[in-house]
Amino acid sequence: MKIAISNNKGFVAEHFGRCENYEVFEIENNQIKNKEILNNPGHEPFFLPKFLKEKNINILISQGAGPRAIKLINDLKMKIILVEKQENNTAIKKFLNGELKETNNSCNH
Repeated sequence: MKIAISNNKGFVAEHFGRCENYEVFEIENNQIKNKEILNNPGHEPFFLPKFLKEKNINILISQGAGPRAIKLINDLKMKIILVEKQENNTAIKKFLNGELKETNNSCNH
């Protein structure tokens, strides 16, 4: 499984499409097998969910996303988890421990 966290300076970004990059964690047996940085190619409507799907991302973690983006992510059989601001390392550890709390930070655009 691959999990992408929208990243701004080591913290979960406020918006999944307007982040510096994505920290991508490859998870195997509930352990981090590999970690890489995936540069954000730019925010364009409908582009980023497809781009992330092509990179085999299964789950996206961010602070916020618009309703159209959330729908497209779900339609592509990916999951998005919207969370409060926290360090990426904290978010991935909480996810692996089943402790990551989801919020309803949907943007209105």
